[in-house]
Amino acid sequence: MSILLELAGAFALLSLVSIGGANSVLPEMHRLVVESHAWVSGEQFSELFALAQAAPGPNVLVVSLIGWKVAGFFGALVAILASCVPTCLLAFFTTRWLELHRDAPWQKYVQAGLAPITVSLILASGWIITLGAARGPVSIAITIATAVAMLKLSVHPLWWIVAGAIAGLLGWV
Repeated sequence: MSILLELAGAFALLSLVSIGGANSVLPEMHRLVVESHAWVSGEQFSELFALAQAAPGPNVLVVSLIGWKVAGFFGALVAILASCVPTCLLAFFTTRWLELHRDAPWQKYVQAGLAPITVSLILASGWIITLGAARGPVSIAITIATAVAMLKLSVHPLWWIVAGAIAGLLGWV
């Protein structure tokens, strides 16, 4: 039972600081899940993240996969509820409060300040996932090539995931 409380506490706190969604708190999620609690390894964390990204649905799916890995069905349920309920309540009440003050001049400054914070958090998340996926020179080269290709080509990201899966099946990674 205590593992479920630990999961709930960890993901509830993360949900309250996830400006920009679950991907924006991946570095802290990684620190909690891999380094602090050792619930999964860095490699498993990257694999769970990749699986969540490949599946249809929101980015927060990674939370349920981590919960499942740690404590089965109830772990997944607790983790996803702890990730969604606090942030939904915060968003609801914040939106109502902001609507009451919609003409306040400070609102545009707050919104302008949140944009670079969100971008920085997501870049840090990408770095953490990259480090977890780096198993050797070939996987590092694939990561770099994919990042460059994503920036230069207009190919759906799912195709890059398929290419990575094929490379893994062929034993290249």
